[in-house]
Amino acid sequence: MPNPLKSLPSSRPVLWFLVLFNLAAAVAAGLALHGPQQITTSTGMGVVALGAGASLVLRRAPQTRQLPAAGK
Repeated sequence: MPNPLKSLPSSRPVLWFLVLFNLAAAVAAGLALHGPQQITTSTGMGVVALGAGASLVLRRAPQTRQLPAAGK
């Protein structure tokens, strides 16, 4: 029996949720908090958002184009 929780973190909807939610939380923390807590919270949430965004971009399969054969 396959484990559904193993494929959940790498699914596209979950990655999009992580990107958008963590970006919004980083901006909100930057506006609402002050001092070192503001910096660490915004940085941490931003790193998670960047990681999820990078996995969305890197997950795309590289598409190779076939060039027509010479002389045809």
